[in-house]
Amino acid sequence: DGYRNTNQVSDDYRYQDGNYDAPNDGYYRGGDEPAQEEDAQSDVTEGHDEDDEVYEGEYQGIPHPDDIKEKQKKRAPAVDDEYRDRADLMAERMEDEEQLAHQYENIIEECGHGRFQWILFFVLGLALMADGVEVFVVGFVLPSAEKDMCLSSSNKGMLGLIVYLGMMVGAVLLGGLADKLGRRQCLIISLAINAAFAFLSSFVQGYGFFLFCRLISGLGIGGTLPIVFAYFSEFLSREKRGEHLSWLCMFWMIGGIYASAMAWSIIPHYGWGFSMGTKYHFHSWRVFVLVCALPCIASLVALKFMPESPRFLLEIGKHDEAWMILKQVHDTNMRAKGEPERVFTVSYIKTPKQVDEFIEIQSSTGTWYQRWLVRITTTLKQVWDNVLYCLTAQYRMNTLMLAVVWFTMALSYYGLIVWFPDMIRYFQDEAYESRVKIFDEEEVSHFTFNFTLENQIHRNGEYRKDKFIGMKFKEVRFEDSLFEECYFEDVRSSETFFENCTIISTVFYNTDLYEHKFINCRLINTTFMEEKEGCHIDFEEDNDFLIYLVSFLGSLSVLPGNIISALLMDKIGRIKMIGGSMLISAVCCFFLFFGNSESAMIGWQCLFCGASIAAWNALDVITVELYPTDKRATAFGILNGLCKFGAILGNSIFSSFVGITKVVPILLASSALVGGGLLALRLPETREQVLM
Repeated sequence: DGYRNTNQVSDDYRYQDGNYDAPNDGYYRGGDEPAQEEDAQSDVTEGHDEDDEVYEGEYQGIPHPDDIKEKQKKRAPAVDDEYRDRADLMAERMEDEEQLAHQYENIIEECGHGRFQWILFFVLGLALMADGVEVFVVGFVLPSAEKDMCLSSSNKGMLGLIVYLGMMVGAVLLGGLADKLGRRQCLIISLAINAAFAFLSSFVQGYGFFLFCRLISGLGIGGTLPIVFAYFSEFLSREKRGEHLSWLCMFWMIGGIYASAMAWSIIPHYGWGFSMGTKYHFHSWRVFVLVCALPCIASLVALKFMPESPRFLLEIGKHDEAWMILKQVHDTNMRAKGEPERVFTVSYIKTPKQVDEFIEIQSSTGTWYQRWLVRITTTLKQVWDNVLYCLTAQYRMNTLMLAVVWFTMALSYYGLIVWFPDMIRYFQDEAYESRVKIFDEEEVSHFTFNFTLENQIHRNGEYRKDKFIGMKFKEVRFEDSLFEECYFEDVRSSETFFENCTIISTVFYNTDLYEHKFINCRLINTTFMEEKEGCHIDFEEDNDFLIYLVSFLGSLSVLPGNIISALLMDKIGRIKMIGGSMLISAVCCFFLFFGNSESAMIGWQCLFCGASIAAWNALDVITVELYPTDKRATAFGILNGLCKFGAILGNSIFSSFVGITKVVPILLASSALVGGGLLALRLPETREQVLM
């Protein structure tokens, strides 16, 4: 007893196309019960005595599920599900989902947009920021890490791509799990994996273990993007969805700015670290890796205080939990608006027919790992079924077109953002080489070199009884020269080589002039003693402030595009936003032919990034809206995984043409953007549809 009359409420949430004027849809309608007294109705909203043992939610007016089931049985006795065809069950579920979509839209509108959504906005924004940081971390630490861990060119290339590989796998796997285990739970798992292995990677010394840690760290952060957008979209009404999902994308930009600023302020400070003996070194670039994990940790802690998506809970039949969360959203927003007296009027929400096959294992059956193995294989099978569902006739064409658009966008964008810094380094190297000093046939004897030699070529020289003590060689080459009775002590070198030289009765003590630096040389009665071990970081050489500045400006340049896309997303639509942005970005690519200096390349990079960000934002929004709730994160994960595959190809292809030609990268990026932009115009517009 004590239920409210909800005839009026039911009318408010009736299916809106007119086909269900008085449907037998499972909604609770209090009009079937005898009229109640005002005191009894008041008890419902005011609550019961603390001593009463009541069903959770009854004091807020939720009918007990047992009462609802009994009433439905009286109205229309149903055939047991086990005797019904699966197609019939699926058809019933589809009808239920359609009714739920319209009802849920009205409920979210009643809850309003306020404090709760803004709190969730910043919590999920930190997770998205962590994703943005992860993309930049390896690129910033690579110059220092290659010296610290003695990396070859192939090792450097693998380290640059391994993060994208992990993100590709993580997007598909964790995105699929989010549709089965829940958005909040999978996001916590994703961030925990990233934080743990990012933290661990800053301490490991070996290349192999570091590579493994960055792979697993990338796998964890790869799941954040599909989960974050699916999660946040399910708390937004149709009118707010496009705009606020676009505002959320700004945190990816903030992540890039944060990573650039931290790299600029931390990595060049060699003293920000410590050493333990001669084997363990914790240099400043490792401090930078630790600092980059902070947004992930902050989001992970904040998520512990946020609820699960009620839309997901309704999909799996957890009506009461979903109702309590929606009431929490409503009450939080109403209190913030100064209207705490407003009552949440929803008493019952449609839940779709449950047709999944669950396998429940008794604790007495088998061993613990057998039970877990069955649970894991069952869940993975359900994830795989969701992946295949995205390719069924209903969604196949949309999935294929979105896949092409995501791939072409990623190929051009990620390829160019790697190509821009590489081209700037190439221009710097050209300028540096143009200032080289050449010394021919010099003769030096009984002289002590205790200063730095840089950017020099010495040809046909003769050095007799000279001393090279406590000095540095930077970009120095000795060609066809003679060293006789010389002494090298405590010498450090970078890009220094001896070619076709003759070295007689010379001692090398505590230097890093290793065997590979003597090319076609004759070593006669020459001694190498106590060579320097490992690789040594030279921060003056390896950490180019301009590269940090380029990344900082590139990230900052997307701010105008973010603002414009957020304000216009719901006005001009997702399709025009994607097509227009990609075509404008393609035009920007052609101007790269005129980028023959560092400043020109920086300017065109900023213009390209600012033009392309609108397409990324609109892609995120339309991907969320095109798929139903129980497939949303899976579809987003598949497409985002394909995006990371495009990033891997783009990085590999574009970087291989640096210093060779600009024509291939520019034409490839432009043609990919034009093709993807034109194809995007054939996608269905989603700004007016409810979230299915």
